[in-house]
Amino acid sequence: MLKPTVGPIVGHTTTNQARIFIRGGLQHNAAVFAGIRYRTLDSKQWQTSTFVKLDSTRDMTEVLVLDHLQADTDYEYQTGWFSPMSPVHTIHSVAELPLQWPRETYRLRTRSNQPLQPRAYILGSCRYLRLTAGIPSLPHLGDRIFASISQLIEGAQPAISAIMMCGDQIYADDLNLFAPDRDYEDIIAKYRVAFSLPNIRRLMSGTSTYMILDDHEIEDNWPMNAGKSDNIMFRNAMAAYEIYQASHSPICSTTTNSTIDRTTLKHYWYQFSDGDIEWFVTDSRTRRNLSSADRRILDEEQEQALCKWLVKSPARVKFVVTSVMFYPDRKAHGDDAWKAFPEQRLRLLEVIRTHRIENVIFVSGDVHGSLTSRLTHSDDADFEVHTIVSSPLCNSKLLPYAKASTFILDQPLIRTASGEYQHELTSQVISQDNFAHMVVEAGRIQVNYHDRDGKHLQSIEIPLR
Repeated sequence: MLKPTVGPIVGHTTTNQARIFIRGGLQHNAAVFAGIRYRTLDSKQWQTSTFVKLDSTRDMTEVLVLDHLQADTDYEYQTGWFSPMSPVHTIHSVAELPLQWPRETYRLRTRSNQPLQPRAYILGSCRYLRLTAGIPSLPHLGDRIFASISQLIEGAQPAISAIMMCGDQIYADDLNLFAPDRDYEDIIAKYRVAFSLPNIRRLMSGTSTYMILDDHEIEDNWPMNAGKSDNIMFRNAMAAYEIYQASHSPICSTTTNSTIDRTTLKHYWYQFSDGDIEWFVTDSRTRRNLSSADRRILDEEQEQALCKWLVKSPARVKFVVTSVMFYPDRKAHGDDAWKAFPEQRLRLLEVIRTHRIENVIFVSGDVHGSLTSRLTHSDDADFEVHTIVSSPLCNSKLLPYAKASTFILDQPLIRTASGEYQHELTSQVISQDNFAHMVVEAGRIQVNYHDRDGKHLQSIEIPLR
């Protein structure tokens, strides 16, 4: 067996299940299979291996599901791919072959079901990796920060539950002025390179990673500048996104043969839980309605689902991920974020305020600057929400970093008949490559920002109610 050409990527993980994404190689019309086996860290006996047949229509990728795991337990696993000599093999017959597994062994940890137990996460977005004719330019720059994240994870207490990548995992339009990627093969090639560089590969092979798209998975400021000729480009970008990012998320249901059912993928937003903490990851990019009659950044179905979750969920802490900033607003270029959808933003805030929902945190990326901010209400002392922004993992020299002067901070976010929504920064604005290490405890959230070499930049404490 050969090691994966991309991956493995540990995706959605629960107390008893883990999804593992891998890619094999194309073998000139020959059948190609992938396999995985696992065991608890202190065991010498591997569990029964699982095999799947890879398909070129999914770029020779598959998501393998490890099931019936134990909560809060360390596992190790091996995975790889191969092409048997006989063309008549099936997933059942290849299990009888005397296979030699790849030497690499990877680790993962299942979720704890204990409430109030401290939990930690890594947050990041906007990883610029320029490719020219399929070859990365200075790839070590785009991969450097992931070595620092891995180093932090190795000694972190509490252990890191997951990585949340909040958008722009690739830049399909990195040469937008000259030759933006429009063809499926070009976009797919970008994913292969971006996810197979050594440091990010090592990181995602052992830590559960969640992703959501932003505009650069498609085109800058999508769909504001979209034309009729962009329909094919959009379909190509989404096909690639579904293969490499959506597939290992909670969006798809699992099958009885240890894979996922891709026919159940109906939308890109999703939810997941980690003990008494819950996440709602929004798609604030592909379901926009730009018409003046019903202007929306989230479609109606998604807004209703989000509001229902906010009101009904018993979670102690609720994280809402939106790839573009919920607040504060930017002075320039704000029309790509929630600033341009004030009615829908106000509806969400009024749901939180009138239902007295506590400990709601909006997590974002996009702006190439990191910060935390607090939102209050002039006539409602019980209302409070926070935002945590983490961006970028790797900037381009062509793109500026955000600064405090980038944002509108000298006036209320919203004025209504019932009072003003007022906001203030609770951190400095970080204007360099960085990531966030977030620890959720019983009474607070600690946000620690680090630069691309892992050096500590600042810490912010957000009290919980």
